[in-house]
Amino acid sequence: MPNSDRVVLALGGAGTVGSGLVKALLDQGFKVAVISRDSSRLERLRSFVSPNTKDNLTTIVGNVGSEEGAEQAKQALLKAVGKVTDIVSSLGFSWWQGGPPHTQSLKDLQWVVETLLFSTFVSWKAFFPLVRDDPNSTYTFITGGAGEKLLMPGTGFLTVGAASTLSFCQVLREEYPDVSCKLNQVKINTGVGTPERMAPGYLNHLDLGEAVTALVGRPNTSHTVFTINCPADLKTVLLERTFNSSSRVFYHIYTSSSAPTFTEHSQRKKKIYIFFFCLFSSPRIMNPVYAHRFNCCFK
Repeated sequence: MPNSDRVVLALGGAGTVGSGLVKALLDQGFKVAVISRDSSRLERLRSFVSPNTKDNLTTIVGNVGSEEGAEQAKQALLKAVGKVTDIVSSLGFSWWQGGPPHTQSLKDLQWVVETLLFSTFVSWKAFFPLVRDDPNSTYTFITGGAGEKLLMPGTGFLTVGAASTLSFCQVLREEYPDVSCKLNQVKINTGVGTPERMAPGYLNHLDLGEAVTALVGRPNTSHTVFTINCPADLKTVLLERTFNSSSRVFYHIYTSSSAPTFTEHSQRKKKIYIFFFCLFSSPRIMNPVYAHRFNCCFK
């Protein structure tokens, strides 16, 4: 199915992680829908994406954190776009440091768990049926690694909430082993920032968006956790591991030192090589050592 026929629902698409993903999806020709309670965030997202892709972005004001709100948002979504072929969920927040548990209230804990776990569950319950039975569809969770350890003093509730989300994703993989759609998880064990708010070891949200777009665009992997510890993992873990067997052969041949140049082939073969390279590569993330072999693809 060409990207132009695919409609991706980006849950959390107005956030830092989500905005990079939405831009990457649109740039690759997907149609994208984003739901948010905050109309101003949707307007900022629309001004952030590439101007020539705005017509493929559908924004809906709604609340996917409650069962009633999620159902209303789903009906508004289907009325606006007609169908959904793929879903990427990056709901919640990336940081919380309210203090050690004895200084917090039950209300504080409920808020953290509601934001990280309940919204993920409620939205999954509402939207999963839209893609569940289609083997060409995908449902991808983007989660953090804070649930596996205490990041620093005072972040305990973040660990509790994040661990709940990780457990929920595990439950889905094991409860639905034979589901038709491709069910995957991208677990990020580092920070994610916009270009102007980067720190050492952080992932640029644009690079992350392009890597996840590559995963969505090649629905040949399912029930897999892709763990990202550093920027280099975006290529080695996400891009290379999602190549199918034929693309691996192509990648090996045409990144080798003995790879033939395009001038040695007919124009028809040249077009075929360019097509497959564009299909299986991301020019922002690919190794620059190899980029010169295909620079005609990106001019």
